[in-house]
Amino acid sequence: MPGEFYIEGKKEKVDLTEIKNIANQLQNVLTEVQNVITEIQNTVTEVNNSVTQVQNNITTLVEKSEGIAPVTGSTTADWQTAESDVVTVGASGTRYKVHSFLLSIHNLAGIVTMRMYIAVNSTERKVYEQAFNAASDPPGLWIINGTLGIHEALRVTLQSNNAADNGQVVDYDYMLEAME
Repeated sequence: MPGEFYIEGKKEKVDLTEIKNIANQLQNVLTEVQNVITEIQNTVTEVNNSVTQVQNNITTLVEKSEGIAPVTGSTTADWQTAESDVVTVGASGTRYKVHSFLLSIHNLAGIVTMRMYIAVNSTERKVYEQAFNAASDPPGLWIINGTLGIHEALRVTLQSNNAADNGQVVDYDYMLEAME
């Protein structure tokens, strides 16, 4: 009969069906373990791929973060006679992040009005205006402290109400990052 065999010299039948069932169960368990190992290997591969992608993203951010050297300078003008340009930041059609912009009014004496202009739909518009008292406000003014995205030239002007400010120097400092 299938599943049986005779032990020589004993002339008795031994049924191997139970041993076969146990062997089949062990084979099924082994197959399940192999499937779990394959799933773990696939998960490890996915995690490795994700880590590699994150590393590539970080590398791209670090390498593509094209910080431009900080710009410092000064402008001399007749600030009381007329509103005068201090500096133009950026350029038309070029995208930048302005991370900081500082003005120094330490040489001025009057009420100083700072204005910013930028093209809006191809027409230059005043987008910011603030007055400072050179006698009581800090001599250094942090006009932009954070990130401001621009894609047109940002023109900064000053005007004073005091004739003593004519011919005086105004310092500026700004930091840009080129955007792709």
